[in-house]
Amino acid sequence: MPLSCIVFDCDGVILESVNVKTEAFARVAEPFGADARDRLVAYHMEHGGVSRYKKFEWLYREVLGREITSDEMDDLGRKYADYAFEGVLNAPMVPGAHDVITAWHGRVPLYVCSGAPHEELVHILTERGLARYFEAIYGSPPGKTDVLRRAVEKAAVPPSETVMVGDAKTDMTAAEAVGTLFYGRGEAFAATPHPWGHDLTQLNMWLEGIAKG
Repeated sequence: MPLSCIVFDCDGVILESVNVKTEAFARVAEPFGADARDRLVAYHMEHGGVSRYKKFEWLYREVLGREITSDEMDDLGRKYADYAFEGVLNAPMVPGAHDVITAWHGRVPLYVCSGAPHEELVHILTERGLARYFEAIYGSPPGKTDVLRRAVEKAAVPPSETVMVGDAKTDMTAAEAVGTLFYGRGEAFAATPHPWGHDLTQLNMWLEGIAKG
């Protein structure tokens, strides 16, 4: 089976920024009380890769008992971005990520598909000097399945020859829905049929194996 395309999530796959964003969610929800804070953090950790705005909607509906207004959504979005932005810009890369990206750049098209807002995602990867490695960078909206499908269609390759690299269940379910291969970052994937690693230091070896058929 040839390898024709690689798609990366960003937080927890390219950048070690998951904890930064978890802390940002905690700070956003703190004014609503400790219970709201803890429940939002737990929901965020269970639904990695889902848009922050969907998480804010959930907080209001399921925890606060009402629908969020557009002004409240904008306010939480601004606060979250302020809390998280500097931390993400300064976050180290996931071990092995730079090696994988540079090894495959120019060999197959590389894409980023993330639940982070598109403009913010592009800005961060540009500031980090990483945007130049990717054919395209896709953020939310829409959801992860739709952006992964968009990347595969833009690359004009079969899904079965594409690898999605992710660290969240949403990444895995998107790969399964689109029909791509999947490589998981983290022990959460140990009980799944998909290959995985604690970081990306073993990913190159696995990718080379696919490329050689």
